[in-house]
Amino acid sequence: MEEFQQSASHLSTSIQQSFHTRYSISVQDALNALPHSFTITDPHISGHPIIFASRGFSKMSGYSNDEIIGRNGRVFQGPKTNRSSVMEIREAIREERALQITLLNYRKDGTPFWLLFHLTPVFDHKDGRVVYFLAVQVPIIKRGHGSGLSDDEPGLMREIVFGSCRREVCSDSPIELGRVLSLDSDTRGLNIEETCEASEAEKRKAATAINNVLSVLTTYSECSGKRCSLLGAGIISSSLNISLGRIKQSFVLTDTHFPDMPIVYASDAFLKLTGYARHEVLWRNCRFLSGADTDTSAIEQIKICIKAEQACTVRILNYRKNKTTFWNLLHISPIRNATGKNLLCQP
Repeated sequence: MEEFQQSASHLSTSIQQSFHTRYSISVQDALNALPHSFTITDPHISGHPIIFASRGFSKMSGYSNDEIIGRNGRVFQGPKTNRSSVMEIREAIREERALQITLLNYRKDGTPFWLLFHLTPVFDHKDGRVVYFLAVQVPIIKRGHGSGLSDDEPGLMREIVFGSCRREVCSDSPIELGRVLSLDSDTRGLNIEETCEASEAEKRKAATAINNVLSVLTTYSECSGKRCSLLGAGIISSSLNISLGRIKQSFVLTDTHFPDMPIVYASDAFLKLTGYARHEVLWRNCRFLSGADTDTSAIEQIKICIKAEQACTVRILNYRKNKTTFWNLLHISPIRNATGKNLLCQP
């Protein structure tokens, strides 16, 4: 018993040190002010425990903060959670890359629910090492045709967020929705073969949440010298992150596999050219550089080339953060793997 208490005490100390050595004391208040559901884990502590859970996550899962901190994310899985999905998450962690996947999780009371799980590594700016993993969870709302309900209605979220996405559950009727919520928590009859597909709106919510959380983490990082020690990153591995940092040209990498093709890497020269900080750029589409006098025909040409996965060069008027303009000779090229599959796009 005493050995167990010492182990628990050591884990608690490790978690506190992990969080507080990298961030100022106000970071938890700033993170809790965000409306998103997310957790932050530390892969360097035994068991890869959760070191921070947002209030939104506690409300969604039904667990208190004390019941979440220090535990591995597998506590939210259950008998009907797809094992292959779990293996995909483990593989993404091992390879230090981002992942977006549909997942069946369980509330504390045993109720299953579908969510869009978006995992992103967080890198140390000084050496490119992965220091944390950020996981955003967006509940998937299944709607019937003609319901007249929008994505932004919180009442709808509370009513059907915990229903599974099988045919018997996805109903237009409020009475049926009430019946779903009263189902036994043992998931009898749950068919995991019919998974929920996240909507584009839910995918955008996940991308927005990632951007907002990384922005807070960067803002509240403890700084050493002229550089903050922690910056968020996306799918770029630690070794590649270091190599890209040595390139002096102005460029960004965008990911065509995520909604709205967000920026996942921005060079220092690009930040200097545009006047933006890195956390203001990551996970945003490049259109934020456009303005009132930007030629729409140039934008359309870019969209056509991206859709066709072809390289192109255009001369386009862009805007810096301070609203001054500059002419940009923009070259866009797809980045492919050995099989020819398009991985990234380099504007």
